[in-house]
Amino acid sequence: MAQLRIRLKKVKSFLIEKFIFLNGIISILILGLILAFLIANSIRFFSSYPFFEFLTGQKWSPTVLEKFGFVPLLAGSLLVTFGAIVIAMPLGIGSAIYIGELAPKAVREILKPLIEVMAIIPSVVIGFIGIKLLAPIIKNLFNLSIGLTALTGSVMLAFMSLPTIISISEDAINSVPSRYKHASIALGATKWETTYKIVVPSASSGMFAAVLLGLGRIVGETMTVLMITGNSPRIVLSWLQPVRTITATIAAEMGETVQGGLHYSSLFALGLILFLITFLINFISDRFINRIRKS
Repeated sequence: MAQLRIRLKKVKSFLIEKFIFLNGIISILILGLILAFLIANSIRFFSSYPFFEFLTGQKWSPTVLEKFGFVPLLAGSLLVTFGAIVIAMPLGIGSAIYIGELAPKAVREILKPLIEVMAIIPSVVIGFIGIKLLAPIIKNLFNLSIGLTALTGSVMLAFMSLPTIISISEDAINSVPSRYKHASIALGATKWETTYKIVVPSASSGMFAAVLLGLGRIVGETMTVLMITGNSPRIVLSWLQPVRTITATIAAEMGETVQGGLHYSSLFALGLILFLITFLINFISDRFINRIRKS
C-alpha cells in the first residue's frame, strides 16, 4: 500500500511537471507566432514604403497625403511616458517604503488591498475619469482651449502604473534580510535612518525593476491615451498640447483601413516596434528581478 502511494505521488509529480512544461512551450510558441505575424506584415509595408522615410518622417497622414512618418507618434509616446514615469516613480517608491517599513500594521493591512483594487480598474474607466475630472481641471488651471493633453495622459497613466511599482518595490523591501535592520538599530540608528541608509540601498535593484515594469505598463496602455491625449499626430514638446501615441494610433485606425493595404500594413510596423520596445523593457526588468532573487 505504501509503495502504491509513493508511485501515485511520483506519477502526479511527473504529470504536473510535464503540464507546466507544456504550458511554457505553448506560451513561447504563441509569442513567436505573434512576432512572426508582425514581421510578415511589416515586411509587406517596407517593401512598398522606404524604411528610413518611415523612421524619420515628420508627418503621419496615411489617408490624405499617404505619409507614414513615425516621429510624431514616437514623440507623443515619449512625452506621455516620460511625464507618467516622473510622476509615478517618487509616488510609487515612497508609498512602498511607507507601507513596507514605516506604516503601522493596521494601516498596512488597509492600504495593501486598496492598491490591489487599483490594479483591476479597467483602463476605459480611467479614461472616463480623465475626461470628466482631470481634463477640465487642467484646462482651467493652465487656461487652455482643451484639456485633453499630454499632461492629462501622463497623470492618468502614472495612476495606472502605481500598483505595479508599489507592489514590486514593497516585495524588494521585504526581501532585505532582517539582520541588516537589527544591526543598524543596534548601532544606534533610528528607524528612518535604517530605512533610507540600509533598506533602500539594499532594495534599489528591485525598485528599479519595479519602475521598469511600471514603464512597460505605461508604454503598452491603449484605451486611456486614446481617450484623453487629444489624438493629434504632431511633433510637440509641451505637455500642455494634444498628442497621439503609437498605441492610440493602432487602436484608432485599425478599424478604418482596407485590409491588405499600405495603411493596414503600416499599423503592423508600428505594432512590431511597440512589441520590441515592451519586450526590451520587460527583459531588462526581469534581469534585475533575477539578480535580487540570487542575492
